[in-house]
Amino acid sequence: MTELNRVVAHFTDGKLLKGTTQDFFPNRPRFHLQPASGGMPIEVRCRSLKALFFVKEFAGNATRRDLRGFLNSPGETAQGKKIAVRFKDGELLCGYSLSYLPDREGFFMFPSDSGSNNLRIYVIVAATVEVKAGPSADALAQKVLAGRPE
Repeated sequence: MTELNRVVAHFTDGKLLKGTTQDFFPNRPRFHLQPASGGMPIEVRCRSLKALFFVKEFAGNATRRDLRGFLNSPGETAQGKKIAVRFKDGELLCGYSLSYLPDREGFFMFPSDSGSNNLRIYVIVAATVEVKAGPSADALAQKVLAGRPE
């Protein structure tokens, strides 16, 4: 039996859709999402996404503030090497990835903030402006968090 994943789909147009999926695979161009609010499953095309967040809970914790950056984290963990992602909409995600390759359409990453509601995130490379791995990830995170221009 296929695992049921709770996901929040962030689209490039700013739309959010919460639900579950059983047929998301990184090498496929589309998957189905069963909306958390009910109704018929929706076909989601990966190229319309910014990222797909695999979450613990749909509601999360509204009072919690995610920690940004790497917070003196090690350069490499069991979840991979440090990676910093800056999206076209300005959002910065920091975490770790075992599967990032610049020529792929997307990759999985794990958040650097272990207390985050996100279990893992599938990033669509076309929705990014910049992706840096290793020591360059720290530099990108520091630059973005300091509000320095390009």
